[in-house]
Amino acid sequence: MASTACLYGVQAPSPGFDGARAYEDLRQIVAIGPRPAGSPGAAATREYVTRQMKAAGIATEAQAFEAETPAGRLKMVNLRATIPGAARQGRIIIAGHYDTKRFSEFPFVGANDGGSSTALLVELARVLKNRRNAVPIELLFLDGEEAVAEWSGNDHTYGSRYYVDAARTAGTLKDIRAMILVDMIGDRELVIKRETNSTPWLTDAIWAAAKRLKRPEFVDVPTTVEDDHLEFLAAGVPSVDVIDLEYPDATYRYWHTREDTLDKCSAGSLEAVGRVLIEALPAMEKAAGRGR
Repeated sequence: MASTACLYGVQAPSPGFDGARAYEDLRQIVAIGPRPAGSPGAAATREYVTRQMKAAGIATEAQAFEAETPAGRLKMVNLRATIPGAARQGRIIIAGHYDTKRFSEFPFVGANDGGSSTALLVELARVLKNRRNAVPIELLFLDGEEAVAEWSGNDHTYGSRYYVDAARTAGTLKDIRAMILVDMIGDRELVIKRETNSTPWLTDAIWAAAKRLKRPEFVDVPTTVEDDHLEFLAAGVPSVDVIDLEYPDATYRYWHTREDTLDKCSAGSLEAVGRVLIEALPAMEKAAGRGR
């Protein structure tokens, strides 16, 4: 994104979003090492996610494609995990990218940037599997969000762009009632601002949920971010980006540095975001039932 302003089993699910369990997912994902698109680390991450989905009783679908990048053609894979809902039509997507930025100078493990969103989606799957969902909820693990060289032209958001193009070709774009993107939400000093490109009613639903839960991490301050949600917005899909790009703050940033490590993230931040999203779902499901 760009601003304009251990591989072992995880304990069985328990009711409610469990930040400690999500943090354990994060620990195991970070232990894989760098996970840039097309790398063995990215493949190992997909294997981890698939195992956790299987343990939760959720099937995954791999959406493989090749992307033309500054480094040549790279094989990339989005992972889709859909949890049924009472309605047969319409769905809500909750998405995040699992790839990390590639660096030759140092091994970039991307604990927050790529790791936190992946861990949060895995834990959300466990919770939503046991929830009475009004509409199907698709958890979308996106590949290729990061630029292979520099964020310019089409060198970014490869996975979301492919997903949207495939849905358009299949005629299923209209079934997507809303897309909620999470990115860099594990910061120990979490502050999430209202992203200005995002669809207002979705942003309002999330901030209202945060207010009900008395979560101070969600602040009424605007910020503008380029991220995977822009591909969905361009296709007419209501979308919102839940992100803390000022990591940890505006004066010093771990973003895209060797300092984006596990110790900079917390179970509390993962749990705060997870619980707010679950709290916001009924409002989103109500809107989804009306169609678009």
